[in-house]
Amino acid sequence: MKVVAFNGSPRKKGNTAGSLSTVIAELEKQGIETEIINVGKEKVRGCIACFTCVKNKNEKCAFEDDPVNDWIQKMKAADGIILGSPVYFSDVAGTMKCFLDRAFFVISVNNGLLRHKVGAAVAAVRRSGGVPTIDTLNHYLLYSEMILPSANYWNVAHGMNPGEMEQDGEGKQIMSVLGKNMAWLMKVMEVGKKQVPAPEQVVKTMTNFIR
Repeated sequence: MKVVAFNGSPRKKGNTAGSLSTVIAELEKQGIETEIINVGKEKVRGCIACFTCVKNKNEKCAFEDDPVNDWIQKMKAADGIILGSPVYFSDVAGTMKCFLDRAFFVISVNNGLLRHKVGAAVAAVRRSGGVPTIDTLNHYLLYSEMILPSANYWNVAHGMNPGEMEQDGEGKQIMSVLGKNMAWLMKVMEVGKKQVPAPEQVVKTMTNFIR
């Protein structure tokens, strides 16, 4: 099994990376392969609602001059996904948001590529805004019919300068518990799939309330 984690921070060794690494350490203890992809410093533009992905349904965004399409395929191939972001004005960092908007739109129109995979979200914050950021990240996972593990508090670690989250004892424990629970859930689901068939996927009903 493999988990791919996305670091939405421009800092490759900042507190978001530290949070992800703590989760990943627990996954690796359970024999799960992992990979961290750094999104924060890439030049990723936002979705322009061209609907080319809807028309083509080829698992690709129309923009092919950045890594987003490669990242989509990495998510498709993985058994679990972790989304991590620093907190910018009580929400997800901009580059990460651009990536998620485009990638998860493609995912949603291609028969739910991530359906029933395991997904988790983590945030690193100086003071406040961590919970709204986690909420935003969870929107993408839940919309995709992914299965989410929990920890023993919200998945937020505190720190401003790189490495400061290491001093957040509770934050470190949260990430560790999340990693253990994610590994357990992935293994339980792997066994369960052989015993209990998944519910049939339905065609989404779209309603826009315009009469």
